[in-house]
Amino acid sequence: MTYANGLLVNLAADACKSASVPISLHLDHAQDEASIKRAASMPFDSIMVDMSHYRKEENLQRTAELVQHCHEQGIATEAEPGRINGGEDGVKDTGDLEGMLTTAEEAMQFIDTGIDFLAPAFGNVHGKYGGVENIKLDLPRLDSIRKTSQGKVQLVMHGTNEFTENILRTCVQHGMTRLNVNDLVLWRYNQYVKENTGKVPLTELMEQGTQLIQERLEWMMDVIGSSGKAQ
Repeated sequence: MTYANGLLVNLAADACKSASVPISLHLDHAQDEASIKRAASMPFDSIMVDMSHYRKEENLQRTAELVQHCHEQGIATEAEPGRINGGEDGVKDTGDLEGMLTTAEEAMQFIDTGIDFLAPAFGNVHGKYGGVENIKLDLPRLDSIRKTSQGKVQLVMHGTNEFTENILRTCVQHGMTRLNVNDLVLWRYNQYVKENTGKVPLTELMEQGTQLIQERLEWMMDVIGSSGKAQ
């Protein structure tokens, strides 16, 4: 966002506008007010106002203030009540992290700040799980949050690393309307670049790498049921 005075942001925004299907430009996990306010002056469609590093009361207050600022600029907002971090070694049992999971009451408090997207914590983690067997999602909790939200916000899934196709589909069935993906889409690209850097021309590296990402994105869209729905 800061490189070359936002040049890359503007390039991405132009690419979104020229696409043949609706695409939005989102800033994920913006964690300081100065960055969020700067981003609100740029061509983002939505910004995640991530104040989860503050205590809940301050988180809510700061979130409400920044949501208002973003909305005044015509930008949608996302917030995250509760945050569970994984790591290189994974979180071995998310079932032991009850106190860090989002409650229906907390979800409503964040909805009252005016956010457009809610990213609940219900056993999902940012980072690695250390194996599919350690993925333990509290789906009844998610159902309760969805019921409480009464359609006032869209629900966002963070922490999809290591998810199987069945887990992805299950999350959609339980109300997730946006899924953030990282490793699931990028792993083939990362592997290709690692194995071929210095062996093929840079232009070929970029073209083939981009093709691999496109193929994985198409796979992901098929899995979660979003293919062919653009209007």
